[in-house]
Amino acid sequence: MTSVDERPPAHTQSARHPHNGGRSARTGVLAGLACYGLWGLFPFYFHVLRSAGALELLAWRVVWSLVLSVLLVSVLRRWSRVLAVLRSPAQRGLLALAAVAIAANWGVYGLAVVTGNVLEASLGYFVNPLLTVLLGVLVLRERLRRSQWVAVGIGLAAVVVITVDLGRLPWMALTLAVSFGSYGLLKNQLARRGAGVDPLTGLTVETGVLAAPAAVALVVLGLSGSLTFTTEGPLHTTLLVLAGPTTLVPLVLFAVAAGRVPLSVIGMLQYVTPVLQFGAALALGESMPASRWIGFGLVWLALAVLTADALRAQRRRVVLEPA
Repeated sequence: MTSVDERPPAHTQSARHPHNGGRSARTGVLAGLACYGLWGLFPFYFHVLRSAGALELLAWRVVWSLVLSVLLVSVLRRWSRVLAVLRSPAQRGLLALAAVAIAANWGVYGLAVVTGNVLEASLGYFVNPLLTVLLGVLVLRERLRRSQWVAVGIGLAAVVVITVDLGRLPWMALTLAVSFGSYGLLKNQLARRGAGVDPLTGLTVETGVLAAPAAVALVVLGLSGSLTFTTEGPLHTTLLVLAGPTTLVPLVLFAVAAGRVPLSVIGMLQYVTPVLQFGAALALGESMPASRWIGFGLVWLALAVLTADALRAQRRRVVLEPA
């Protein structure tokens, strides 16, 4: 994933390539929309595979992502990049932690879909930007502006309202937000150390870390007679195999977008995913009582405050930057 520091400022790109700059930005926006759109449509994909269960879905997603990553690394002759990461204890350690975070994210997301809790999954991704801001305070010792604190406060109020509505803590939503926020934070730490790792290399190492636990899970499921890979028909088997490409393609599209448009645009595009997930949940027949609308409404209000603050901060930076 390309870090901010690896890209020249947008105005520099445009100045050097007055005609190509616009095309590059359009390509980036389209790639971002495609990336977040695919992630937003995942509930329909995993809903078809719900008979496999969350554990088998997670295991096959790891296995086929690793297989595809290894093939691509071999075809593109990028093993030197993978070996360089493996030789670095710092990079290897951060990617191992990232693997744990993304495994938790994939596992809980699959569980949310197969148990009919896609609304809660969408809530997790709506909450994620708020949690990312909070992680910046707790981990990176960043100082929040007043508007950011207001947004976080409204977000916490929303969690309370939804907890009362559900009669339990929305643990799936919070786990998705924490795991995805932690994954982004770990990748950010890699970039801050001047060791930005491209998506293919990162996914190869991360799925390599998860390969052994995934294999154990498949063996246990097979011995217990719960494995569905060959028992649910050819479409089921094909879709499980395609879990690899469906994992890798959005990451590649995200890398394309991140390299061509400012982070402020990426921040706006990221809301496409939970909006589509929210729509998917309603299409799949999940109920949305009035009390839950109030909780989601508070989350959306918090995001509006956070987005307005980010846009104001972006405008200030543009005004203060020398031409």
